[in-house]
Amino acid sequence: MSLEAKSKDRLFSNKDLFYLFLPLIIEQLLEFVTGLADSIMVSYVGEAAVSGVSLVDFIMQFLISLFAALATGGAVVAGQYWGNRQKDEAKEAANQLVWFAGAFSLVVMVLVYLFQRPIFRILFGQIEADVYGNSYSYMMVVAASIPFLAIYNVGAAVFRTQGNSKLPMQIMFAMNIVNILGNAALVYGFQMGTLGVAIPTLISRIGAAILIMFWAMRPKNPLLIKRTLRHHFDGRLIRQILKIGAPYGLENGMFYFGRLLILSLVSSFGTAAIAANSVAQTLVNFEVLPGLAIGLGLTVIISRCMGSQDVEQSKYYTKKVVGIIYVVQLAVCAALIALMPVIMRIYNLSAEATKLVWILVVAHAVMEVIWPLGYTLPVTFRASGDAKFPMLVSMTSMIVCRILMAYLISYFFDFGLIGVWAAMFLDWIVKAVIFTWRYLSMRWTKYSVIK
Repeated sequence: MSLEAKSKDRLFSNKDLFYLFLPLIIEQLLEFVTGLADSIMVSYVGEAAVSGVSLVDFIMQFLISLFAALATGGAVVAGQYWGNRQKDEAKEAANQLVWFAGAFSLVVMVLVYLFQRPIFRILFGQIEADVYGNSYSYMMVVAASIPFLAIYNVGAAVFRTQGNSKLPMQIMFAMNIVNILGNAALVYGFQMGTLGVAIPTLISRIGAAILIMFWAMRPKNPLLIKRTLRHHFDGRLIRQILKIGAPYGLENGMFYFGRLLILSLVSSFGTAAIAANSVAQTLVNFEVLPGLAIGLGLTVIISRCMGSQDVEQSKYYTKKVVGIIYVVQLAVCAALIALMPVIMRIYNLSAEATKLVWILVVAHAVMEVIWPLGYTLPVTFRASGDAKFPMLVSMTSMIVCRILMAYLISYFFDFGLIGVWAAMFLDWIVKAVIFTWRYLSMRWTKYSVIK
């Protein structure tokens, strides 16, 4: 078969990939920029408010990662049915995903309200009274948004499964505008303090969930979400969703647990290290953001390919997307390093902290040659149905490399903050080697969710 003939048989053209990936990148960027704007506005209220809100946001980001994992599970199941031309089963999988996510998130919300104090005590230890007061006020409002967060995440996954990433981007853009304007009005105008940040967050998340479901329930939507309050949970489909979503959720949970331990380690290195770590983490998020966004699109592609039992196209798109991620992320890294002199003047850090930020950002940019192998290949595995292997590898590597080696390199070899980041890079290398072996072994092709 000629190359031209093969290209005509491809499930996704270059144009399809462009229109799938670009909105995803913009959506992730909007979410990140909005988070930065929120943090700036919160700082107006005071340090206690900043600390209180950041503690709650850590918990909310953890919950978002669980809902994202569940959404990934649903997207894989629906995508494989779609690829196998079982459109009715794909539609039913989408409906089961939405209802299960809604029910699960309601339970989570109730538990958060009931056990808010123990959660804070276990995760963050003893908290100062003013910090706790701000975190309590913020949590009491924002916790009500948990079901809406879940519904938006799974709704967005439904549209991405259809190849439509533009609609979630548009909704995210509109709701981010509402959030920023609401924060500005209530914080600066009405002087409402922490509540001035919480209320717009709740409103924007409710709005996002309503809008995504409005479009999902339109008759023309291929993966139509039924307009009914009478729903029968299908145990078989839910198990299929959880086959992907549960391992991925555990993997994300371990990541946040490790992150908490690492933050406590960093806090022992002094003010300069804490500031440098915070700024560097913010900046390098830009370096990996395109890869994370494109990874969401790769889930759609591979699930569709494996649903149609086309391993050749799965391999083709995996290699192609990894190449795209390399090009885009290295370009972002180059741009970020070029802008570093200007950025560092904005932050106005001490000489010691500034030096540390430079070292960490440059080192992170260099290690981007490793990142796609450790973080994009597992996307292919999960979308194929091979979710347990990346979970086991990622959790083990997190414990051994990121946590144990961070303490070893930082304390025993006296590398401080640089030792913590060196441990993170070691984690990348280990995962890259193992996942590359897994990919080349072709074992991931032996899995299928819809069998």
